[in-house]
Amino acid sequence: MDEASHTKRTGKTLSTENAWENLLDKYSIIEKIHEHGQFHITADMIREYREPRLMAKWEATESLPKCLRDAKINILPVSRSEYVMSDFNLYEQLPDSCTGAPQYVEVPQYESIDPLNITSESNAINVLTISGILDTFLESHNTVETFNGRMGTGDFQFTVNRYRASSEPLKISVRRAQLEIDGGFENNDSVIIMEAKNVLHPDFHIRQLYYPYRLWKTKIHKPIRLVFSQYSNLIFRLFEYEFVNPEDYSSIRLLKQKEYSLQDTRITWLDLKRLYAKARIETTDNNEDNHHVPFIQANNFNTVITLLERLGSADWTDGADSAQIAVFMEFDPRQSNYYSAAGEYLGLFDRSTRNLTKLSELGRQVLAMPYKQRQLTFVRQMLKHEIFYRLVGGLLQSKEISSLEIVQEIMNELSICSSPSTARRRASTVINWMRWIRSLPSGK
Repeated sequence: MDEASHTKRTGKTLSTENAWENLLDKYSIIEKIHEHGQFHITADMIREYREPRLMAKWEATESLPKCLRDAKINILPVSRSEYVMSDFNLYEQLPDSCTGAPQYVEVPQYESIDPLNITSESNAINVLTISGILDTFLESHNTVETFNGRMGTGDFQFTVNRYRASSEPLKISVRRAQLEIDGGFENNDSVIIMEAKNVLHPDFHIRQLYYPYRLWKTKIHKPIRLVFSQYSNLIFRLFEYEFVNPEDYSSIRLLKQKEYSLQDTRITWLDLKRLYAKARIETTDNNEDNHHVPFIQANNFNTVITLLERLGSADWTDGADSAQIAVFMEFDPRQSNYYSAAGEYLGLFDRSTRNLTKLSELGRQVLAMPYKQRQLTFVRQMLKHEIFYRLVGGLLQSKEISSLEIVQEIMNELSICSSPSTARRRASTVINWMRWIRSLPSGK
């Protein structure tokens, strides 16, 4: 059933997941990839079920529709109207955060820039430039932005590795596809291409650096430097990459990484111990006592913080529905709901209006807090829940995170989950939040 027929019959558009399930079935895409190594699909073929712009751009592995992710199928644009699909690996895993506190950088005073309210990639790039962070990271001077926005790729070819080690790399031809560059810079030494993100994902789509690299390599004589930037929770994370072989998409290599903050970020174990001593348990998260607030299933706590910051932006002051959040977070709506519920669990979000998430009064207060106070407030809100109170108590004694089995035992004791499979998934989230807490202290 195409999108028009489905919409006419049900009044609803197909989800991206369902649309891709239909496309995989109609064109036997997986079978053809196994037989021929690749499958070319046009924008018109995709449009039978949903608009291509909603169907062919996922900036992280976790954003992929499940049917493609499970089959290890990815998609690349090769022109303005055609894509190639195969079992190729298009994403690069980001390394863990640097050890130690981020480097503190003072921002010059500008009335039009609020360092506590950086809500877009363009804002983040402006602050990177005026603060001198970009120059510091590049170990250069006088770096200025000279280009950005949408442009054509030109024509080029490259090879890309496939997931199956036994398979030969695929050769791909690109002919005047479209790309978008968040930030293009130049200084005396080089031209810099930057991809900037205000949403934290564990990996990124290499295409975001590779296509611009291949375009500008034909335009200039200076060396090109490639920077991937993440900004969230008052911290900039910068990664510099290179392509060892310019004609090999999979030859990407990390050169260095650094973290910078606009504030003092030092938190000590003593800070956590003092916070713990004042904490009071308010709920056991028992299903019967706390059924109106779901137990957490949002694995990445930094992503909860990212959503908090986005909800504080001017265009979301009245809140956002699940579809808006899904687009921003580059998740499917179900995953997005997990993160909305996680913010409610901590008292940071208000979801009392049907299908709408907005900041609570506490959430608004947290956004105005400096880094240290903000992080300790997050921990304080966790400690109101008995499971975190008990686990953090153990962490402060041993500086070690409890095992998944111990977390599940506590959840069972507190009657948090009745289903063993659900309990294990939620216990995994608890472990990840405990890792976030464990990453905070940098001193005694």
